[in-house]
Amino acid sequence: MPPHIVPLQPDHRDAWERLARGYKDFYRTPTSDEEYEAAWQRLLQQRDVFGLGAVLDGQLVGLAHYLFHGSTWSPRVCYLQDLFTSPEARGQGVARMLIEAVADEARRHGAARYYWLTQEHNETARKLYDQVAKYNGFIRYDQTL
Repeated sequence: MPPHIVPLQPDHRDAWERLARGYKDFYRTPTSDEEYEAAWQRLLQQRDVFGLGAVLDGQLVGLAHYLFHGSTWSPRVCYLQDLFTSPEARGQGVARMLIEAVADEARRHGAARYYWLTQEHNETARKLYDQVAKYNGFIRYDQTL
């Protein structure tokens, strides 16, 4: 049975955290247990951040977190903040399905644009991203507050 995409549900909690920890480990972003719990609660509320999961053989094997925001040039754009699939599910189209599912949500909510970021060294993901979107050459800077 092929993977299918669903909104994150309360019973996904443990599998979601395993995937979220894998994502944070990949990007070397230390995250406390409290931050995972707060993120989970925000995702379940579906007010300012949203989450989708990929289910394969009854197991959550991928996640996508996204949000909407305004910009100077458009009242609504969609940002795919996090995308991660379990190593066992890679190569089965899960990430592509999650990207497309978020695109569908962006269209449904009237977003004018849909975008995401990744690190330059993420070559595997960038191969997929180059197939489904256009790289515009932007470089991101972060300032600690």
